[in-house]
Amino acid sequence: MAKQKLNHLGYDDNMEVIDSDIMEKVLTAAANYQYEQFTARDVERALTKDRLSITDYGAVLSPAALGYLEEMARKAQSLTRKHFGNSVSLFTPLYIANYCENECTYCGFKATNKITRAVLSIEEAEAELKAIAATGLEEILLLTGESRFKSDVKYIGEVVRLATKYFSAVGIEIYPLNTDEYAYLHECGADFVSVYQETYNTDKYGQVHLWGSKRSFPYRFHAQERALRGGMRGVSFGALLGLDDFRKDAFAAGLHAYFIQRKYPHAEIGFSVPRLRPYINNDKNNPKDVHERQLLQVMLAYRLFMPYAGITISTRERAKFRDHVIGLTATKMSAGVSVGVGGHNEKQKGDEQFEISDERSVREIHDMIIKKGLQPVYSDYIRV
Repeated sequence: MAKQKLNHLGYDDNMEVIDSDIMEKVLTAAANYQYEQFTARDVERALTKDRLSITDYGAVLSPAALGYLEEMARKAQSLTRKHFGNSVSLFTPLYIANYCENECTYCGFKATNKITRAVLSIEEAEAELKAIAATGLEEILLLTGESRFKSDVKYIGEVVRLATKYFSAVGIEIYPLNTDEYAYLHECGADFVSVYQETYNTDKYGQVHLWGSKRSFPYRFHAQERALRGGMRGVSFGALLGLDDFRKDAFAAGLHAYFIQRKYPHAEIGFSVPRLRPYINNDKNNPKDVHERQLLQVMLAYRLFMPYAGITISTRERAKFRDHVIGLTATKMSAGVSVGVGGHNEKQKGDEQFEISDERSVREIHDMIIKKGLQPVYSDYIRV
């Protein structure tokens, strides 16, 4: 779209507005979340409960809970085993395009970055899908940059249809869509949708999303609800930890998922926990550092608050940390990852969005999971 500067709390003309009060509830609760007021006693009380209230969730996310990570981990592992057994689901992302029409200050794909741009042809996409399927993986996540012009909904639908030939589960992580567009991609074979709010601080959101359709905070916020209304069976939530106050962002992301689950109890709910990592032309942001101990706390808090939710740990994190959190709180991990456009069958065609830390193959990840006494799962869904 043109470089018009939308009101970051408004909508463009082509954006669907739905009747939902979830954003108001999340933002109000996040604004009132004063994590420094929680005490050790609040954390201890929360850990005695079978089901955490919103206040309890705030307690286990607070600095006061850092001294209770071992207790939180034991309880989180018990809940993970209860609801997910010993299984760890495996998938890989496939970037099919990296063109973007947004100017987001923290992103390697932003429109003004001088990077190699590419979009896979349908033939190239199928070759990539075949190469990934040959590793044994049965779940794929299709990603694009946010450009309706270079990777439109029809093109994404064609790739989704192709993906269903090779994979039992197909997810999409693309620009937000209207309900009818999500319904179309669901008809093509998409099962679940990942959309990350980046930050739930509306002021910060406006500061880091300078122009483009992504500048609309509410349109992005309601994407998961539109996806479910469009027939998707699952949706995933998350904030880019370190872009703003990570505790408030994690608190808001958890509440976002919680209220969606209450409204749509049939939906499969997932979390991802990306941290702000090195990326191309990263010279303007001052990230609020989130260390591994704090990242672990966020993951444990998600598990304690949302016992049934899947939690994905990405290759942004180092191998040792990923190995530690699976079976403890994480239930899904990526393997054999390329974050550039293509790169599985032929040479990478377009530049990557960020740097990865864990470059292990599917076989190496599989063997690691087995050695930990866990069970790698390649598919938990049968397409009919």
